[in-house]
Amino acid sequence: MAVEIKKGMSAGALSLTPLIDVVFLLLIFFLVASRFEQEERAMEVDLPQVAQNEPTVFPGQEYFVTITPDGNYFMDGKRMSLAVLRAQLKSISQANPGKQSVTIRADQNASAAALVLALDACNQADIRQKNIATE
Repeated sequence: MAVEIKKGMSAGALSLTPLIDVVFLLLIFFLVASRFEQEERAMEVDLPQVAQNEPTVFPGQEYFVTITPDGNYFMDGKRMSLAVLRAQLKSISQANPGKQSVTIRADQNASAAALVLALDACNQADIRQKNIATE
């Protein structure tokens, strides 16, 4: 018993258009996501030096707070006041409790008070994993 296929009809065509669309969407997503991370680390601050520097790895979401020499706070590339920083950290903590880490990148010429206030904002937001970036 032979199967008869009429001329001009294909047995089954596989359309690659949806697959190509998905690949391009993934490519765009990863390009945009990596750009935000690069912007956060691109801000020039003169980090203090330490004798022994071991990187820390945190499995959750990592956020960066940058403190400039004149005491300005930046998060996600946006300048914000201490009150806004506190509110931002509180909302991050409430959205996913215990799953975030904050790395504070304070310029070595920034005041210790600005650093302590940023650490206090993390404590008030109940963020337990805090790091201070060094070189």
